[in-house]
Formats: sequence, C-alpha cells, structure tokens
Amino acid sequence: MLSSSPLSRVRQRAKAGHKESDIDFVGADGSAFRVVLRQSIHNVMDFSAILAHSPKSSTQVLRLRRYNGKSHEHTNKIERQTFYDFHIHMATERYQLSGLREDAYAEVTSRYADLRGAFACMLEDCGFNPISSSDSQQWLF
Repeated sequence: MLSSSPLSRVRQRAKAGHKESDIDFVGADGSAFRVVLRQSIHNVMDFSAILAHSPKSSTQVLRLRRYNGKSHEHTNKIERQTFYDFHIHMATERYQLSGLREDAYAEVTSRYADLRGAFACMLEDCGFNPISSSDSQQWLF
C-alpha cells in the first residue's frame, strides 16, 4: 500500500503535443514510485496513466502499469494478438526475458473511457490509499 502524499507536489508541464503531470510517492516499505498522467492536446482518446517504480539500486525506471486510451492499435508480440481499444499494459517477466519492454503486454478493458477513469482504475488496482474525489481532480488538467 502506498502512503499518501500532498497533491500540491504534482508537477504539470506541456510537452510536444500533450500535457503531462507527475508526482513521486514512497511506498510503505520505502520503495520509490512515480505516477504520470499524459493527455494529448489534439485527441481526447490519446492518454496514459502510468505507475512506474524506481529501484533503489538503479537509475532505471520500470513501468509497472500503463492505462492507455483508445488512440492506437496495440499488438502483444508474443501472443500475436492485435486490438484497437482501451487497454492496460502490465510489466511481465515473460516479456522482459524475451527482450521486449517490461510493460509491452496489454489487455483490453472496458473499465474506463477517459483519463479520469483510467486514473481511478490505476488507484484501485495498484493499492493506493483512497483520496477524495476533489483531491483527485487536482491531478487532472
């Protein structure tokens, strides 16, 4: 379970073609995490809510979960499965051992239809302490 942290630490910035917000968290065991929310300024269906982990012994950032919008086709290369829908990427050992990105595997979902919903699913799935809906609104753009 991740400890709560003031949302006033959210960093928002404009990048090429999208807005992005992120905040760092520390897990109950001292592990470092980052949540990133990305939204295209051109396509409302092009978004990601990402949970990443930064191991203490490395400068590498590992994406554990990525909740994507319905803006592109995705293919699970090992399974040879292609789809165009809202989907959740998850880090798997199988994909890492195959030399692919840690979160290259994804599953279709109907649990959300926008960035706000994707963020709520991530909070629920990944063991965050509940925050009030008014606080979660501050995360969004």
